Amino acid sequence: MLAVVLFQPEIPPNTGNIIRMCANTGAELHLVEPLGFTIDDKGLRRAGLDYHEYARVVRHPDWASCKAAFGNRRLFAMTTKGQVSPFQIQLQADDVFVFGRETSGLPPEIMAEFASERRLRLPMRADQRSLNLSNAAAVTIFEAWRQNGFDGSA
Repeated sequence: MLAVVLFQPEIPPNTGNIIRMCANTGAELHLVEPLGFTIDDKGLRRAGLDYHEYARVVRHPDWASCKAAFGNRRLFAMTTKGQVSPFQIQLQADDVFVFGRETSGLPPEIMAEFASERRLRLPMRADQRSLNLSNAAAVTIFEAWRQNGFDGSA
């Protein structure tokens, strides 16, 4: 099962949108605390609509416990500083995609844990900074799911 990790997300509607996307694709969602909102935030609930019960959401008190939960699964940092695109490599059905904070991305000490080939960047125009977090997560998960034959889809 594919997984999305949100490292200390700050904007509730982004996380709500990602919950909905995870429910619709079968991906897991892992949230690394501290969160910039409460889980019962109205914006989070509104964006996730009634999909919360269909998504597997796991909260972790810190990065170390989150990382440990994945055992030997492949972890990829999603970053605008990556040199490799998820469209250029073969993704596996149990890969994990780690996204940083909306305002600052992944901290340098966490980014340093990822080899350069495990730092993925979504293609975009050269004069643009980044995509919205929920859009970036959706593009990434749908590409990984596509590469694995949309397993479990109707």
